[in-house]
Amino acid sequence: MTRMLVTRPEPDGQSTLARLRALDITADAVPLMTRETLQASLPPPDGFTAMVVTSANAIRSLADRGATAQYLHLPVFAVGDRTAREAKEAGFIRVSSAAGALQDLVNAMAISRMRGPVFYPAGRHQSADLAKALAPLGIMVATAKIYDMVAIDALPEPILANLANGGTTAVLAYSRRTAEIFARLAAGLDTAQRRRIAMLCLSEAVAEPLLEAHFNRISLADRPDEEAMMALALAFAREQTGS
Repeated sequence: MTRMLVTRPEPDGQSTLARLRALDITADAVPLMTRETLQASLPPPDGFTAMVVTSANAIRSLADRGATAQYLHLPVFAVGDRTAREAKEAGFIRVSSAAGALQDLVNAMAISRMRGPVFYPAGRHQSADLAKALAPLGIMVATAKIYDMVAIDALPEPILANLANGGTTAVLAYSRRTAEIFARLAAGLDTAQRRRIAMLCLSEAVAEPLLEAHFNRISLADRPDEEAMMALALAFAREQTGS
């Protein structure tokens, strides 16, 4: 039997859980991080040529603070389709999706020949430096860290037991930090148990901390998006059942 573990924060975790169940895949959702909106100062909206978002959580945190309206006139460059969809739902009109990872976003901004400065509402922990990536394009980035993703302290005991005894056969990992947290919380698993668990990862960057922690059964999505992750999960489930 195939049973998967979804590690995404909410509300995305429940969305992924529902999609897996629609594919007839049994799964559990344990968000490894929870979002906390921060009260960092926000720059005035005047003078920016665009807003850049690398996570839907930035849009959600702007909304939490009641600060969305003042930036709605700005075009939005979003890293992926899910983030772009969140921006549109929040009321932004001119939204484009790079449909990929950070480098895809940088490439999209280069193609647009956009000039800065740009507003970047971001999380406290970032796996890549957007300002550094955009510097060669001559684009100045004003970063405001407006949310924090706080790691949970431990996996629930039933989840740990399933990971140890083979009840959970695969884990879906969507971000490098989530993968790092999972590796730390599952540190009590022995080598054989780690090798038995399939880690379905959004990208190579996500997989790296898992490989370092000796989770060697790694599969990568063809593209860094939810559709590709669902295709990966379905392929794994079919392989397990031989269908």
